[in-house]
Amino acid sequence: MSPFEPFGTRLRQAMDERGPLCVGIDPHASLLSAWGLNDDVAGLERFTRTVVEALAGTVAVFKPQSAFFERFGSRGIAVLEKAVEEVRAAGALVVMDAKRGDIGSTMTAYAETFLRKDSPLFSDALTVSPYLGYGSLKPAVDLARENGAGLFVLALTSNPEGAEVQHAVRADGRTVAATVLGHLAAENAGQTPLGSFGAVVGATLGDLSSYDLGINGPLLAPGIGAQGATPADLPGVFGAAVRNVVPNVSRGVLRHGPDVTGLRDSAERFADEIRAAVEAA
Repeated sequence: MSPFEPFGTRLRQAMDERGPLCVGIDPHASLLSAWGLNDDVAGLERFTRTVVEALAGTVAVFKPQSAFFERFGSRGIAVLEKAVEEVRAAGALVVMDAKRGDIGSTMTAYAETFLRKDSPLFSDALTVSPYLGYGSLKPAVDLARENGAGLFVLALTSNPEGAEVQHAVRADGRTVAATVLGHLAAENAGQTPLGSFGAVVGATLGDLSSYDLGINGPLLAPGIGAQGATPADLPGVFGAAVRNVVPNVSRGVLRHGPDVTGLRDSAERFADEIRAAVEAA
């Protein structure tokens, strides 16, 4: 898999070869404790190293949550940098869950942090927030294109508070979420086998048939496992776009650690269940 191919191409290949699963790397304090680790940099490092060593050779995509590393300052960021490097070296893709969103030179700096090839935190894709206006994301869109990376833009999130913004109706009669999805469809127009600009759409939201999810790009779907959604729910939520879903599981896999076999078995089981649900749709 060439690192210079567009993210959408590399993502499609990774999911076809390794299975359609994204594992979150979310070192909550409670999860560190459940693993018998201290809530400190040493615990963070042990947790992260175990997840990477257990799964990076077989799972298609990893989604580290930047906040859980940032809270330890520069030493936590160093752990994150090493994890990103090792995951990508093992042939998996990294979606950095940092949900950045700003304007002008500040958005450019955020983009350079995660989407510039020579950055120590260079990731295959980055989660971003469009709620300063979709156009504010242009520096990230441009840099992603330049470096063969991608974006996942918050569109229909699973948190209940999101509805007050995402379901708001604009003067033209479209909801804010539908407008975001429309912008992403335009970014991905004509791209094969998959565009590089995706949306974050919660797997717990139920029937979304009123929204056009056919953006020719990936749909990052948190909510499977501990949040209540199951692989079998995916066709009902995503309809005809289900093959482009990147289902994210975090605690559902991570709770089986620190046992390496438990982590691997859980990830394999989720990947198999998701593949079966997608193929049956």
